Amino acid sequence: MARRPRFNRVLLPSLALLVVLAPTIPLVLDGIGNTDQTRVRLTIRQGSPFREAADTLAANGIVDHQRIFGWYASRRGLDRSIRYGTYIIRRGASWNEVLVALREGKGIMTRVTIPEGWPIWEIVPFLSTQLSVPPESLEVAVRDTLLIQRVGAPLGTETLEGYLFPDTYDFPGNATARQAVTLMVTRFEQVWKPDWNARLRELKLTRHQILTLASIVEKEVRRGEERPLVAAVYSNRLRIRMPLQADPTVQYAQKKRPGRVLYRDLKVDSPYNTYRRVGLPPGPIAQPGAASIEAALFPASVPYKYFVARPDGRHEFRTTYREHLAAITMVRTMARQQADERAQRAQADVDSALRAVGVPRAAYDSLAQKKP
Repeated sequence: MARRPRFNRVLLPSLALLVVLAPTIPLVLDGIGNTDQTRVRLTIRQGSPFREAADTLAANGIVDHQRIFGWYASRRGLDRSIRYGTYIIRRGASWNEVLVALREGKGIMTRVTIPEGWPIWEIVPFLSTQLSVPPESLEVAVRDTLLIQRVGAPLGTETLEGYLFPDTYDFPGNATARQAVTLMVTRFEQVWKPDWNARLRELKLTRHQILTLASIVEKEVRRGEERPLVAAVYSNRLRIRMPLQADPTVQYAQKKRPGRVLYRDLKVDSPYNTYRRVGLPPGPIAQPGAASIEAALFPASVPYKYFVARPDGRHEFRTTYREHLAAITMVRTMARQQADERAQRAQADVDSALRAVGVPRAAYDSLAQKKP
């Protein structure tokens, strides 16, 4: 009688044991994880297969064995129901927690950057679009009286202007307007250095006043190294009760974006018009960054009281009005020269193009002068 192969006696019981235990394996894998609290930002690409998602999780240290994780997800029936997006996931999360997050979108984040110098009336519609929340709810959130009290703004302050710190934020996918605004206020509180309070006492100014000055500086500068100089000009004017005459305050009063301020704009009746009012306006006109806040607290030690913008965005700083008028003339001359140079380069480009196609310049000029 033929002998039964030895491997059958070994293999069959093992297979039987595997069949018995197989249903329990996912339950065992559910709890795989550790105590690592590190939060990792990762993106599950739109339309990517689960295999790619598992590879992304493994590359970020969320799971150790992506193939086993893929089998585990398949056994759980969750490998075809993940939500795509950018997540913040704890590195020590259990496999069950990771799958639940991917299925329900828990941890999905929306990354939003609020630039330095934006006023609330620009932030609200932008955040509304980015976070898919009604603009009306954001308007209510930036007027939250509890948050206004929390930052120590003076009585009568109507909005959180100046306290929504400009930064890059990872907002939860289901963030409400109030949660988003609170996060920005919290970031401001984190950035504000405790030793700045001592400086406030030295200057005999409130934090609200410094933020107001810093917001004007933020709107004026295009080159970071000029912040302390611009802050010095306004500080010097405040000290001698000289009107600030800051164009950005007039633009804020009219809700106008940066651009040329006309003489008729200077007549606007508003407490924010620093051409008609002496001292700081009632509050910030935008969200200043940390560099502008620091410049307002520690302005350069210079005697300047005037500055005028050059065509390249830099400024010419002067001490007396006579010197300022001369600087204005110099800057205007510089602007005309640059405009002439641009016109000459444009003409040279036209001449070069005409030569390339064999068209005489006189013929081109004749055609250009004819009315359609």
